[in-house]
Amino acid sequence: MIHGVRLRDGRGSDGALVGVRDLPMPGSPMVHDFALTEAHLALYDVPVTYRPEALGRGATMPFAWDPRHPARVGVVPRGSGDVRWFEVTPCFVSHTLNAYEEDGLLVVDVVTLPDGFDIAAMCADGYGALDRWTIDLRAGTLHGQRLDDRPQEFPRVGESMVSRRHRYGYSAATAALYRRYVPFEGPPPDAAFDNALIKHDLLRGTSELHRFGRDAAVGEAVFVPAGAPPALPAADGEDDGYLLAYVHSPERGAADLVILSAQDFTGAPLARVHLPRRIPLGLHGSWLPDS
Repeated sequence: MIHGVRLRDGRGSDGALVGVRDLPMPGSPMVHDFALTEAHLALYDVPVTYRPEALGRGATMPFAWDPRHPARVGVVPRGSGDVRWFEVTPCFVSHTLNAYEEDGLLVVDVVTLPDGFDIAAMCADGYGALDRWTIDLRAGTLHGQRLDDRPQEFPRVGESMVSRRHRYGYSAATAALYRRYVPFEGPPPDAAFDNALIKHDLLRGTSELHRFGRDAAVGEAVFVPAGAPPALPAADGEDDGYLLAYVHSPERGAADLVILSAQDFTGAPLARVHLPRRIPLGLHGSWLPDS
């Protein structure tokens, strides 16, 4: 049973662990992700809880919506300090786009799934919308805002922007994402993914869509800076780079590695590497330069 989380407070210059803290979270919630700023950690305590008995009733996951469980965000200072809890509209949080702090406000951009989270009910349509939670650490309040209501998942920013104020974010359209939770043999089917990537301009409140053709399927994209990434890119250079993603072609029965210009997001791909076989579409990749 899950009764909380264990926080490891980083490592010093000598590689030694600075400290470990246990944070009780009664009710065995499913804690899938968290947000990190330069000064705080944000944890999601949501009403999807561990229910092993559900498997015996035919469920595909041992987690279920629990209306009695609170929906809240815990903000913990990095290094030391007590957690502060902020109530949110009941939902399930899947993945964090990014988080940052500015003028006493902690901003968290996340993909949320609605009240009544039920894997089986989501298999046909897919869910997931991009939300922003703005937490006023002085006033002790939280304000929620819907940024994009299209079904989407696997949000990403350029790695140099993690925990800093970001303008751009990228996510995969996922109208059929939750089919991947249905029992099947072998890797997740490509039908779990849609055929488009989304670029969000969170400064202007606009977005762009890049489609890869009918019946194609694209996984999570990875942002690659055009050159050596600066410590903090200028706002007009934050998207100076490329997006790399695997795109499955049902006609070939194989995958392509597709490279897009992040600044010409809707334009034709800069390159398409035809791979000789199917690569199961996935998530959470990283770009590691060779120097």
